[in-house]
Amino acid sequence: MCAVSFLPLTTGYCAYSYGRSFWLWFALGWVLPIISFFILFALICRKQLNQGERLLDEAKEILAEAELAAMNKK
Repeated sequence: MCAVSFLPLTTGYCAYSYGRSFWLWFALGWVLPIISFFILFALICRKQLNQGERLLDEAKEILAEAELAAMNKK
């Protein structure tokens, strides 16, 4: 029973780490503990395996670093 209580927190944290709503996935983790974890895992895998998504994330990081460097020069 104790292990099942950690699934909502784990699901919420994983969702938040990948830009999804913590509270939505936390609630889903309480209602459907095992199922919600596997659904989130599938969504994360799909995003990571998509070349376009990875390139978009990399471009966002580069732009954020460039903006930060430009602000530091001022």
